[in-house]
Amino acid sequence: MPLKLNVGLSRKVGEANYGSRGATVNLELEVDSTLVAEPGRLQEHIRDLFGLAKASIDEELETEPAPPPVNGQRANGQSSESHTSNRPGNSANGNRYPGRRSANPPAATASQVRALHAIAKSQRLDLAALLRERFNLDQAEKLTIAEASELIDDLKGTAPTSGGRR
Repeated sequence: MPLKLNVGLSRKVGEANYGSRGATVNLELEVDSTLVAEPGRLQEHIRDLFGLAKASIDEELETEPAPPPVNGQRANGQSSESHTSNRPGNSANGNRYPGRRSANPPAATASQVRALHAIAKSQRLDLAALLRERFNLDQAEKLTIAEASELIDDLKGTAPTSGGRR
């Protein structure tokens, strides 16, 4: 009766603007059940499978993601600027929500909210007071994606990103 070895590996890598890419691979191999009596050889097969899985994940995640638009053009030749500048309701600075919440902007993500709490805690800041002062809100969950991104950038002391302003 054959013995089945099943090995799985998953990895996620962070990218700019709070993005990420991930890859998962699962391998299954049937081996002779007599290998149970030979732990060294069985372990060798397991190591080989993990090596294959790791190499596959490494190869997959080393490939470059799609390049950003060059000179405002996407790979298909369409302009990437149309998402902010030519739609009705957009202000001159590209903010789709002038005057705050004039439409239904997407809410801050759970990751952004966690990041805000973590940054505020590490810097010993009163996040609730900061939210009241800056946005007239009582909870980070009520921020928009753009507001949360801007606040994270400000608290981290980094240059603003385009996160949430698409």
